[in-house]
Amino acid sequence: MYIAFLNLFILPMKRLLFLFVILFSAQFISAQVTYKSFNSEKLGAEREIKIQLPRSYKSSDKSYPIILVLDGDYMFEIVAGNVEYAAYWEDIPEAIVVGINEYDKREDDTTYSELNSLPIDGGADFFEFIGMELIPYIEKTYRTEKFKVAVGHGITANFINYYLLKEIPLFNAYVSISPELAPDMQAFLSERLPNITTKTFYYLATSNNDIAEINTKTVALHNAIKGIENKNVLSTFDNFDGPTHYSLPAHAIPKALESIFFVFKPISKKEYKETILKLDTSPVDYLIEKYDTIEDLFGLKKQILINDFRAIAAAIKKSEKWEYFEPLGKLARKQYPNTLLGNYYLGRFYEETGESKKAMKTYQSAYILEEAAGITKDHVLELAEQIKVDFGY
Repeated sequence: MYIAFLNLFILPMKRLLFLFVILFSAQFISAQVTYKSFNSEKLGAEREIKIQLPRSYKSSDKSYPIILVLDGDYMFEIVAGNVEYAAYWEDIPEAIVVGINEYDKREDDTTYSELNSLPIDGGADFFEFIGMELIPYIEKTYRTEKFKVAVGHGITANFINYYLLKEIPLFNAYVSISPELAPDMQAFLSERLPNITTKTFYYLATSNNDIAEINTKTVALHNAIKGIENKNVLSTFDNFDGPTHYSLPAHAIPKALESIFFVFKPISKKEYKETILKLDTSPVDYLIEKYDTIEDLFGLKKQILINDFRAIAAAIKKSEKWEYFEPLGKLARKQYPNTLLGNYYLGRFYEETGESKKAMKTYQSAYILEEAAGITKDHVLELAEQIKVDFGY
């Protein structure tokens, strides 16, 4: 159910505060980023990488997705800053961001054959460096989850597609911004994407002020992808109005993160109005599936947010399908056992289904628990007292 909804909607970014993100990045990144000189056997040389760990890394035992940024010499900060900002608001999970500096090596790193559009020479070495050295090093050195994102711009946006062509793709999500596509890349992807068997996110962006040839080919690639019927491929396309080839990443990165991690976000007003209120099935099942999807996709066991409980409760109240308060109350007891949230929802269920005495006792028992979701101890006692007066208990 939730994946079906995910295929229909990708919410527009509500906080495109680019200037804030850049300033935020500059203040935070400088203190938190680790610069490493990585000795690569595949490249036969050292390569500088940048690593930003999440704020909570040292204070928790959690594991985190990996976001790999090519063109790290100029792309890393904008990606790392947006990740830090969006994670702060819990719109996306915290993540380990890794950038590869490619200054003066970009052409060698992305070399492909003019005959078959596949990596050769330095491009083949760079391909193996990422897949056989760098990613295994990150996974061995840090606490990582299975979910991995690749980000590229221009020629590196073309390059990340090669990992999607593997029998077992290296990444779960691909952010391709203004790609300088190899001649056969559209044909490769048109053949590959229908056969993807695991959930794969593909974000593609250009603009009407992009380099003309790149814009034309990117739009053509989008048209080819949108015609592919594969529920495992979740694609998003943005054709921005105004940004140039070089300013496009600042616009595309926040939109890309939102589209990839859409299911991770708290329930929004749009989701509430356009999906939850229109459900013919249980909204509680929808909530459970939402969080199961987060775990399945990203490998993250996320506690159900209090505000998401409130959204489902509001939908139950609006639809007057009181029977759903019972599973919601049991779920709230499991998720927040020390709060009165579960007892309150169960009390509502009993009250609305005619079991007033049971409702009164359930409200009364909530008094010893912690307040939550704006529900106070005084409120549940008032509900209990009102039932006592109404029914003479």
